[in-house]
Amino acid sequence: MRGVFLDSESLDRGDLDLTPLERAGDWTLHPHTRPDQVAERVRGAEVVITNKVPLDAGAIAGAGDLRLIAIAATGTNNVDLEAARAAGVGVANVVGYATPAVTQHVLALLLALATRLPDYRAAVRAGRWSESLHFCLLDFPIDELAGRTLGIAGYGELGRSVARVADAFGMEVRIARLPGRPEQAGRTPLAELLPQLDALSLHCPLTDETRGLIGADELARLPDHALLINTARGGIVDEPALAEALRTGTIGGAGVDVLGEEPPAADHPLLADDLPNLIVTPHIAWASRQARQRMVAELAANVTAFAAGEARNRVV
Repeated sequence: MRGVFLDSESLDRGDLDLTPLERAGDWTLHPHTRPDQVAERVRGAEVVITNKVPLDAGAIAGAGDLRLIAIAATGTNNVDLEAARAAGVGVANVVGYATPAVTQHVLALLLALATRLPDYRAAVRAGRWSESLHFCLLDFPIDELAGRTLGIAGYGELGRSVARVADAFGMEVRIARLPGRPEQAGRTPLAELLPQLDALSLHCPLTDETRGLIGADELARLPDHALLINTARGGIVDEPALAEALRTGTIGGAGVDVLGEEPPAADHPLLADDLPNLIVTPHIAWASRQARQRMVAELAANVTAFAAGEARNRVV
């Protein structure tokens, strides 16, 4: 099958084995694709792979040979699914490939925030340990995760994996029931759960129901020592409200791997240099080399299955 990968550099930086994908089709790899290049590059392709390059109705309609859109991600919000369905184009995503990487990243953020690692690292580099009157520095309060309560919003594969590891650290895990969802045993309405938490980790998809899920009111309901972790999607959190909550001490800290605008503008509210106990990472929770290699294998399997007339990971 003739295929094109619109943003291959977002997956492979020369450190992956692309053999499985090469066996599944005849590929043209573009490191990145601007919006004004999409229509030309998908024309004549039977399969289009995209990680984050949007495929709207116009691009899909203009690709007369297109049979399959293979998304190099779990989220599907960058593809017009209704337009694909109307055009008879299949859409497949990839699930479960990054569970160990995301789980590791969530716990890394929690540990770094609770231990104040960025602050102590900066203090050592500034010479404050060398100038200390004592053998250690105790300039920033350190908390233990053991005995703390972690809330999880979004209890799919990622949420469950984080819960298992948090339990190993001695945390009590509570599961949030999201607004608009039916009652379910073992889940507490989010608004009711927030005041009981020492940390909240988000793992829900970005939908109309979850956009702005954590805003000023929700942040105010958290205890003032609580930590917020977002490795899901940026739009789930009201980012100016989070910046204000950090400045005013409404919450104790935050670890954010995703923003509503990616890449962010230089003046993004969460990139300000006066925000205490905030760690922002550049959407890399998914991006271990092992996870990216699993992505290659999953993309190849999706394309091969489609060519054989089999439905695999189909969302359309």
